Amino acid sequence: MTWSIIARDGAAGQLGIAVATRFFAVGARVPYIAAGIGAIATQALVNPYYGIDGVRLLRDGKSPDDVVAALLAGDHGREHRQVHVMDVHGRIAAHSGKDCVDWYGHIAGDGFSIAGNMLAGPAVLDESAKTYAANDRLPFAQRLIKAMLAGEAAGGDKRGKQSAALLIHGAEEWSALDLRVDDHADPLGELLRLEAVSRERWVHFRQFLPTRANPAGVTDRAIIDAGIEAAIASQRSNQA
Repeated sequence: MTWSIIARDGAAGQLGIAVATRFFAVGARVPYIAAGIGAIATQALVNPYYGIDGVRLLRDGKSPDDVVAALLAGDHGREHRQVHVMDVHGRIAAHSGKDCVDWYGHIAGDGFSIAGNMLAGPAVLDESAKTYAANDRLPFAQRLIKAMLAGEAAGGDKRGKQSAALLIHGAEEWSALDLRVDDHADPLGELLRLEAVSRERWVHFRQFLPTRANPAGVTDRAIIDAGIEAAIASQRSNQA
């Protein structure tokens, strides 16, 4: 099941994963990100410990190749798994076991990795990659979703649609954006809608939350409200 894209936005200092499938609640099991370290997507006959242990190994300084090798070495079900890993430096490693369900595969480009299984065909990954590469002017979240929509238009999961998710981390350990569509007739369409809703207030509000550098964040609600309104006004002006 599933195809996903892992990417890094060097300008924004963010790592992101977008994923879609004909399966329930894909966002709960596939994407894992360690802020400022790397990202992992575990799929096919999913093994959650690939994400849990893989993130730990990345934090310990292991390369993506070393991470994948370590995960596979401890798993007798490795031929039923698919996993891809990207670290903050853009290094990529991937594994697609021989017992994954066709069509399955992995491709990589400048700053992104895309893998999938149970797909309509290789065009799903090819179109996702082509669209991601061609839309570098889009905001990161929208660029990731647009790439997934292109893969869906090329056939997507050959069984159909059910869930999708988008996870983005910046410098902090908490996510910059964590959107999940667990059960929907048009999950990527709904993910696109939720991303638009996030830009109404959330993306402006999150700048006031606590950070490691400023553990209290901003607690003056007057400052928060004024900052949000100013950001919204600027956003509207730029769109005019």
